[in-house]
Amino acid sequence: MHDTTMLHLIEDDIAPAQELLELLRGEAVALHGRDMAVLETILARKQSLIVLLEQHGRRRTQLLAELGLSADRQGVQALAAQSAQGEAMLQRLDLLGELLDACQEVNQTNGRIIQVQQHITSNQVRILMGGDSPSLYDSRGGTSPMARRRPLSQV
Repeated sequence: MHDTTMLHLIEDDIAPAQELLELLRGEAVALHGRDMAVLETILARKQSLIVLLEQHGRRRTQLLAELGLSADRQGVQALAAQSAQGEAMLQRLDLLGELLDACQEVNQTNGRIIQVQQHITSNQVRILMGGDSPSLYDSRGGTSPMARRRPLSQV
């Protein structure tokens, strides 16, 4: 009975994990294009999938704890060793692990894209505000002395 429940919990996470991976890949494209409308839609769906995956993960952990098993792969392997569905359980667990690893990798890439864009934006704002720009030329062809801060409305 517990083995069937565990198998269903694992299988129930595969489709959301696949959808999350596709959303993260779409997020990378939207980040490059700075498409805020698409990013907002992706974020909303991504959050709901993450909550669902976390809930299922807690249920799996609770099930393993009730059986006195560790809440990791070794615990699932111990449960699978006692089950006729053990091989299928481990195969599905491997697939889920691969999907979640791929999600993590794409998410880290997306994080780096965001950091680069934040850096670029902060540099652009600093230049527009007149800060930290002694290498810029003034209207007479000379370099600017100390930059003075200006409100964006006067740039």
